[in-house]
Amino acid sequence: MSASRVAVWIVGAAVFGAWLASAAGVTRQARITRVPPPAAETIQLDALAAEVQAQAGRLREHLANAPAPRTDQRNPFSFGMRSTPAPRRSSTESRVAIAPQPVIPVPSEPMLDLIGIAESPGSNGTVRTAMITDQQQDLIMVVVGQRILGRYDVVTIGDDAVELKDGETGRTRRLILR
Repeated sequence: MSASRVAVWIVGAAVFGAWLASAAGVTRQARITRVPPPAAETIQLDALAAEVQAQAGRLREHLANAPAPRTDQRNPFSFGMRSTPAPRRSSTESRVAIAPQPVIPVPSEPMLDLIGIAESPGSNGTVRTAMITDQQQDLIMVVVGQRILGRYDVVTIGDDAVELKDGETGRTRRLILR
């Protein structure tokens, strides 16, 4: 056996002995940690929380026993027909029936919601792109000059709003970023 091989065996035995000695010093008992007693502030906060909970319970009971509003009273926010006596007509007056004017149906505007505005550098400056959702929650991305839903032309895109011009009625519709 060579001297280097003997040295390796001695070092290996020393490392193994050190490992066994360190393992013998480890115990399996749980350490006992002392929990400090609750501070006076914690006790006061618990008392305050209990008082708030008690008052919330009393409020719920009070609201459960609240009287229901009466519906037979006059409502100042709803308009109704005023009952007035009909004027008397003489027998010589002729009765002329007035035909009602035809009702022109107003096209309903589709629900559009502005959900975002993006900016990107372009050759002519900053180009803004508006992200709009429709009734089916489809995403529509437009820039100034495009037409959406075959009806609206995008007029301007600001920092937090988009102006659309209705091609059918000529009215301007403004969508605001929420």
